Amino acid sequence: MPSTDLYYDRPAERWFEALPIGNGRLGGMVYGGISTEIIRLSESTAWSGAPSDTDVSPTALSQLPVIRGLLFEGRYAEAQQLAAEHLPGRPTCFGTNVPLPRLRLDFDGVSAERYRRGLDLDTGLVRVDCDDHVREILASHPHGVIAMRITAGRPLGFTATLDDTILPGATTATDDGLAFSGRAVETLHSNGEDGAVVEIRCRFVLEGGTLRRDGDTVAVAGADAVVVLIAVGTDWAGEDAAGRAEKLLAAAPDYETLRAAHIEDHQSLMRRVRLDLGEPVALPTDVRRERLAQGHRDDDLIALYYQYGRYLTVAGSRADSPLPLALQGVWNDGFASGMGWSNDFHLDINTQQNYWAAESGHLAECQTPLFGFLQRLAETGKGTARQMYGAGGWVAHTVTNAWGYSAPGAGIGWGLNVTGGAWLALQLWEHYEYGLDEDYLREQAYPVLRGAAEFLLDYLVPEPTNGWLVAGPAESPENAYLAPDGARCSVAMGSTADRAFAEAILRICTQAADILGVDPALRARAEAARARLSPFRIGRHGQLQEWLHDFDEADPAHRHTAHLVAVFPERQITPRRTPELARAAAVTIERRQAAPGWEQTEWVEANFAAFQARLLDGDKALHHITRLIADASETNLLSYSQGGIAGAEQNIYSFDGNSGGAGAIAEMLLQSDGAEIELLPALPSTWRDGSVQGLRARGGFTVDLTWRDGRLHEARVRADHKATARLRYRDTVTGLTWEPAQEHIVDRTHFRA
Repeated sequence: MPSTDLYYDRPAERWFEALPIGNGRLGGMVYGGISTEIIRLSESTAWSGAPSDTDVSPTALSQLPVIRGLLFEGRYAEAQQLAAEHLPGRPTCFGTNVPLPRLRLDFDGVSAERYRRGLDLDTGLVRVDCDDHVREILASHPHGVIAMRITAGRPLGFTATLDDTILPGATTATDDGLAFSGRAVETLHSNGEDGAVVEIRCRFVLEGGTLRRDGDTVAVAGADAVVVLIAVGTDWAGEDAAGRAEKLLAAAPDYETLRAAHIEDHQSLMRRVRLDLGEPVALPTDVRRERLAQGHRDDDLIALYYQYGRYLTVAGSRADSPLPLALQGVWNDGFASGMGWSNDFHLDINTQQNYWAAESGHLAECQTPLFGFLQRLAETGKGTARQMYGAGGWVAHTVTNAWGYSAPGAGIGWGLNVTGGAWLALQLWEHYEYGLDEDYLREQAYPVLRGAAEFLLDYLVPEPTNGWLVAGPAESPENAYLAPDGARCSVAMGSTADRAFAEAILRICTQAADILGVDPALRARAEAARARLSPFRIGRHGQLQEWLHDFDEADPAHRHTAHLVAVFPERQITPRRTPELARAAAVTIERRQAAPGWEQTEWVEANFAAFQARLLDGDKALHHITRLIADASETNLLSYSQGGIAGAEQNIYSFDGNSGGAGAIAEMLLQSDGAEIELLPALPSTWRDGSVQGLRARGGFTVDLTWRDGRLHEARVRADHKATARLRYRDTVTGLTWEPAQEHIVDRTHFRA
């Protein structure tokens, strides 16, 4: 049986050793100390800042044609300077998600000759065993609270408080617990005045014993058992912060009822997929990770990491979550929000990567909050499209916030990613491809996709030499090139990433309109524009060019390879259909890794694993997954952005490595494009025997796979709807037709040439 839990034989001493729980909105990091328990709290709507409609540079529109002209004339340094003066956004109160106070419990007389703490991914329960002192902690989605039950072989006693916070506010003791009232305000990313009201309520339910209040502390004495309930409310989107927290506590049932509802809810999602890559290693998780880093094989740890990515998706993003997964999901270590990044929504890969585990991992509904977010972003992005570009439709750039900020980022060199919103909008189409829900396509996805296409149709301009339609001025996130005169520049016309996203949005909008039978004139415009897009080009090093011209990178070791989006998540470049371009993409990857000082970080390893899976190289994909776990994930297996990269002074938690890694592992085992389902496309040579159940494929399919001695043994493919598709295994394809809910069982004999 594959491992289902992370476990440790010592308490956590720091954030990256604590264990995460979450209910799609409220998050906790559980330390599991012996004499002190700490739960670090965070909540997705605890945002500083405020909405604004003055973020676009007032001179951008007038200078746009001037900058384009300079770029077309090859006067790159002049264009760069003018762009730096006129194009960046002017955020005044952008804000960030902020960490909340911690709950701290100091116990009387607890020791531990035997100690164990663990997180069971199957049940979503954290358990801490200190001899006969036991704590069980969960984050309930059905009831909206964090709950902890404490039992012991002797009467329980402890003091408790909510403390250690950057937020202005106060903790007070109440008759049955603790209350914190404060504001999510800070001065690094906003004005220090605007931000959400934050209310925390903590209730202690005693079995025997007494509770005494004392200022900002409560003391429990002589209890047989204690249940701790934590609820958080904010006034984001007009909610009553205190009212929400108090209602959640008032509605909470007894612990056993709450626990049972939590497990049933959690397992309804987690148990959809099972991955078995080999026998578990009977060692604590931190020891297993260290052994992997030293070169020991542990395929079961990789399977556990895959399920951990799914667990974090479930814990961080539910159908009713008010916001999608931010840079740090619903957990907050205080580092991203305390530096120049902001714990926000990055649109130049991170937010997209946050959801890579969702569709293929049978967690489609976990993407739902992203769709509502995109609808809001498309509304705010209409103003930016009009004010900055004189264009219809909508646009968003490199970063956005809880209120749909859509202007460029505040700095040149990273902030002018004009297709960031278009990239994120591809998630809408991906969801449709997997589920084929035309009502969803009509009501939610298509209006946003149409607006993205309308913007691009107005924004694309012909370059003078070949008449190709190109985007710009824009940046290829977050990279820079060396102009022919040696000047370091980032702003260009016709970057490959923009070309790939223009192709994707125009193609998808055409397909969607055709399915829905609408907008024939828009379809014609989109098809005509697609035919005029610039081609992919191979440079003098054999690499896929990142820019229209064969520029050298200013930083050959840069972490971003945005032009390879044509390989993943798109399929504009594939080994079978475009082998020369696929080889050029592989050369790009090789050159980046070989460059001195390669910026190897969590999302890059996940990204490269996905690229290699699409390039059908399972061994190289596994190399990057192994590096992700061993070199870019911590003791608690949470992925991190490495200190020293992108201005970070220390390792900073980032959700995208966990989710992106899980998505890449799924791509190694199953790929689909809506017409063809490929079985075991990038199976590593060392994964000789294994199985996976419940992976999803585009077209409404669920797939179970078993392999023996490195070859397909059996595939079971079930269809949600009446369907026809091709199944591919290696170089052989077979066509099949399904009735609704029908399952076809095939083995490798079906794929003999």
